[in-house]
Amino acid sequence: MRRIYSEFAYGPGPRDNCWWDETIAEPDWPVLNGAVDADVAVVGGGFTGLSAALHLAQGGVSVAVLEAESPGWGASGRNGGFCCLGGSKLSSAAMRRKFGAQATETYEAGEVAAVNLVRELLYKFEIDADTHSRGETQLAHSPRAMQRLRTEAENMAKAGNKVDLLEPAQLAEHGLNGPFHGALTTPVGFGLNPRKYLFGMSRAAQSAGAQLFQRSRATRITQRNGKHEISTPAGTLRVTKVIIATNGYSSEDLPPWLAGRYLPTQSTAMVTRVLSEDELQKQGWFSDQMAYDSRNLLHYFRLMPDRRFLFGMRGGLLSSAASEKSIRRKLRQDFDRIFPAWADVETTHCWSGMVCLSRNLVPYVGPIPDTTGMFAGMCYHGNGVAMGTYSGRLLSDLALGKTPDLPYSPAMQSIPRFPLGRFRRLLLPPAYAALGLMD
Repeated sequence: MRRIYSEFAYGPGPRDNCWWDETIAEPDWPVLNGAVDADVAVVGGGFTGLSAALHLAQGGVSVAVLEAESPGWGASGRNGGFCCLGGSKLSSAAMRRKFGAQATETYEAGEVAAVNLVRELLYKFEIDADTHSRGETQLAHSPRAMQRLRTEAENMAKAGNKVDLLEPAQLAEHGLNGPFHGALTTPVGFGLNPRKYLFGMSRAAQSAGAQLFQRSRATRITQRNGKHEISTPAGTLRVTKVIIATNGYSSEDLPPWLAGRYLPTQSTAMVTRVLSEDELQKQGWFSDQMAYDSRNLLHYFRLMPDRRFLFGMRGGLLSSAASEKSIRRKLRQDFDRIFPAWADVETTHCWSGMVCLSRNLVPYVGPIPDTTGMFAGMCYHGNGVAMGTYSGRLLSDLALGKTPDLPYSPAMQSIPRFPLGRFRRLLLPPAYAALGLMD
């Protein structure tokens, strides 16, 4: 495998002390041993892969999932649990300029459909994932950012959408007290426990007939006699179709077409001990809303149903034990600055993981050119709960040769290469510096 970070990034160090591991035990999937045949292989056992497997299996297709590590090991088992609009880093106006009005409208309809799909799966399969929050709240970190939120609220109102705009003086009474200059709530989305959701989806996929294998890393993919053969350390999987669903944990050579088309970046999160009612009132944050601030290098946070507080932000630019320690320290410093009344509240868990960017700043869902029967879904820009689930649903249709019956925007059907090839991580320091100055 050829990856662009050091081995530390893909080892146990970053995810050590992940809170979600304490909330539900991982299922015991078997390891792939010997030769196995199926119709479709899914490489990657996260939201995208399990959604694809579930929907394929429900359609009567023989499907096998290869997870390189243990269930829930990757980004889907260690993210912030924000099921919300997102997936692209382009504004609506920028997307219209780049892809056109119809493609943009279809993409935006897809973001709403993605959230609804997660909600439907939770309900249909009776998955208790500790959901909370009515939509998502953006908090202005500066007066200028608040003016942008006012303009956005005006545009939403003109379009006939429900608007929930809070001016600075209203924040405290709504339990959103902090160094903020106002807030705008988008009434779509909710918070959840990502690991409980992921494992609920895996149970549903297995019940529908999907085979799920752990510790079965795909080491090579070859074509022979009209079939794809995927080698793992202990076996071989032979299939007609392949779905690549590895996102930020992808390899440059599985398949080689991926090289240079995705850019993993790190995100770091922490969870506090349970907060008492007095402590919540002291800070003035008692809202159940999942929230994020308006910075380009944003912070995201939410008070969870058990009254622990989750707080996250971008991760470090380097990957090593020393850099991991440094970014965790920086995360805590930012937490103390934004929520000073909780400066003495202990951090019980802290961890990091990979999110994934594309050069054109929109997700990719589609076929891998010049390789018959191979597809990929990736690059959710830190919003993989809904968009990953949705991409898996789209991929299940594409693998069957069907036109997706959910919105499938042309904006999601191209993924250009980054400059600098394997050295594209060098693009991140100047980009982060510029975004920090803008903030």
